Amino acid sequence: MTEMVYGSVPAARGEPIVSKWWRTIDKWTLSSILILFSIGLLLGFASSPPLAEKNGFGPFHYVERQMFFGSLAFLAMLLTSLMSVSLVRRLAVIGFVAALFATALLPIFGTDFGKGSIRWYSLGFASLQPSEFLKPGFIVVCAWLMAASEEINGPPGRLWSFLLAVSVVVILVFQPDFGQASLIIFCWGVVYFVAGAPIALLICIAGAVVGAGTFAYRASEHFARRIDGFLSPDVDPRTQLGYATNAIQEGGFLGVGVGEGVVKWSLPDAHTDFIIAVAAEEYGFVLVALIIAIFAGIVVSSLVRLMRERDTFARLAGTGLVAMFAIQAVINIGVAVRLLPAKGMTLPFVSYGGSSLIAGGIAIGMLLAFTRSRPQKDITDVMAGRRR
Repeated sequence: MTEMVYGSVPAARGEPIVSKWWRTIDKWTLSSILILFSIGLLLGFASSPPLAEKNGFGPFHYVERQMFFGSLAFLAMLLTSLMSVSLVRRLAVIGFVAALFATALLPIFGTDFGKGSIRWYSLGFASLQPSEFLKPGFIVVCAWLMAASEEINGPPGRLWSFLLAVSVVVILVFQPDFGQASLIIFCWGVVYFVAGAPIALLICIAGAVVGAGTFAYRASEHFARRIDGFLSPDVDPRTQLGYATNAIQEGGFLGVGVGEGVVKWSLPDAHTDFIIAVAAEEYGFVLVALIIAIFAGIVVSSLVRLMRERDTFARLAGTGLVAMFAIQAVINIGVAVRLLPAKGMTLPFVSYGGSSLIAGGIAIGMLLAFTRSRPQKDITDVMAGRRR
């Protein structure tokens, strides 16, 4: 009976898989991701020519590469969104193990490309940042462990997920990559909170994170320099934060005009970490507000769908992926407007970066798979079944 179906219409027997996918997919999120990528290409035309000229390439070399990596990302996203929840879980576990080993081996085989942190593998034609692929797999594995712990005679999944989170954070800190380490802890905390973590325990964990941050500030010159620069009341105009701040102020409400911005000639990371500064300078507050609204719309749409989900694993994993997507955007924009210390984190689907784009495509594909409308009994029917 259709009255017993919550959130979707039962699929017709023999319905083609693509037709069923299109009927059940979150079209708002799918279209919003396409819009974000289009905005990223638009900003790439403005921000990447100075870097291409410096490196001896054609003016749109990096835009072409962005289009290539974007095509791979969307292919990965569509293929992943077609999968069942159980298949996504299996592939995520395999991907997480592979990314974890690749991240752990970075100090031996990786390179820093002169940036001070060993985060990449040089492949000659491109670079690979395994921590980007580590994040979505980690979230899905933790959600699986926590969901399993709620079953009768289930494993101590919450404890195992905590130990796994600590292990991943330690590996990232040794790169050092404090930004990704903080993101991992945050996402784990969100999944644990949704799974029913005691508030007192979360407060203790937050205190431990603050203690770890204090230790890192005293032990790492790289970390301390970024914190000191953030806390300083004066911004050195010759730093990336200084250039970004000035660009945002110059842009005003409508911007200085397409192609008229100058910050792209001064910021070495204008096409990646500070892409929002290029948007603010050339297109003004209007485009920045649009970008923020799109990110907010994706988060709200996904959470609304996840609130209807009765599968504990899908709900936890989907919420963790939404949190990862949202906090990465918040960090990137927050750094550019000097609300947060510099983290070296890209803006999903807008910033240039092959690893970030493809990993983001996989993560959003997983999210779309978890938020697809599926026939589900109402919660009262589920509780009645449990009582029996």
